[in-house]
Amino acid sequence: MTSIYTKNGRPLRRDGDDLFARSGAHVARLRGDRAFDSRGQYVGTLVGDRLIYRSTQNAAIGPPFMTRPHAGSTQASRVATAQWGDEPPIPD
Repeated sequence: MTSIYTKNGRPLRRDGDDLFARSGAHVARLRGDRAFDSRGQYVGTLVGDRLIYRSTQNAAIGPPFMTRPHAGSTQASRVATAQWGDEPPIPD
């Protein structure tokens, strides 16, 4: 498992193509460099180790999936990045 962060520095755990919030909630699945929620709605784009919401890419649709539980994390946040885009709409 690896760690990635949102634009504002909130940690997400990556297990294969699945992304989990700090609470352990399954919040997104990666398809290439884009992440989609369980309904197939665009959540953000992976840029390096950051997940950033980019409004120019929000028309993308991914396949829906069944969420799965995962252990929570106590990982610390990071400093926000200045890269173009917004904080993705992911619950913590």
